[in-house]
Amino acid sequence: MTRVIGKNIIITGASGGLGKQIAFHVAKNGGNPVLVARQEEKLRKIQQELIDKYKVSCSYYSVDLTDLNKWELTLHQILSERKTIDALINNAGIGIFSLIEDSNWDDTERMMKLNVLSLIKGVQQILPHFLTHEKGHIVNIASIAGKISTPKSAVYGATKHAVIGFTNALRLEVASKGIQITTVNLGPVRTNFFKVADPSGSYQSSVDKFMLDPDQVAKRIVNSLFTNKREINLPYWMDIGSRLYQLFPSLIERVLQKQFNKK
Repeated sequence: MTRVIGKNIIITGASGGLGKQIAFHVAKNGGNPVLVARQEEKLRKIQQELIDKYKVSCSYYSVDLTDLNKWELTLHQILSERKTIDALINNAGIGIFSLIEDSNWDDTERMMKLNVLSLIKGVQQILPHFLTHEKGHIVNIASIAGKISTPKSAVYGATKHAVIGFTNALRLEVASKGIQITTVNLGPVRTNFFKVADPSGSYQSSVDKFMLDPDQVAKRIVNSLFTNKREINLPYWMDIGSRLYQLFPSLIERVLQKQFNKK
């Protein structure tokens, strides 16, 4: 993994879960994590741990990504202080499972801002830097939910569908400009995501045996950095299911109706 050594890599949602594990794998491979999240105290502890353990240069920036103006200012600050950024990993996101008829508009708006608008804002701000240097890697964390629609995740699925569409178009736009673009589509990952998405714990309990290990997922993501990896789809069987769904949507919806309604 010499590709990562000395590279400055922005990771959003880095205060816990998958983002934290990505930061550790970046540092383990000699990269310099630039941590972004809301919770400053958590970021400070992670920063110190990474510096002590791996002797890398690690900085953190506390910002609410749903405040797009502050996120833009933070990116300007990062570029000013770091001078060079080599990769942006858009990991921050939130899911709130609810039927549309029961959904809260504030929750809907929050998901759209964090999962979609802050991601696009980050790309728009960092892309000119990458284009100037004719190199860089953008990794956007989407979801299998962006490929297969299920009840109680209409808005969440819509945000991840938007991320996939945005990322595919972006890849085509920069194909000849030395910039790598990767989409990561995941099934359920064993993180605190479900404390917000599914407070009752019923869905998490029903899919517990299928949950992905965030450390292994992070390793896969970091191993793909600075390569031309188009997509990472995990777990494999869900990826196969999503492909079948594109071909036979009505059939798959009938066959998997029970599984789709586990939320």
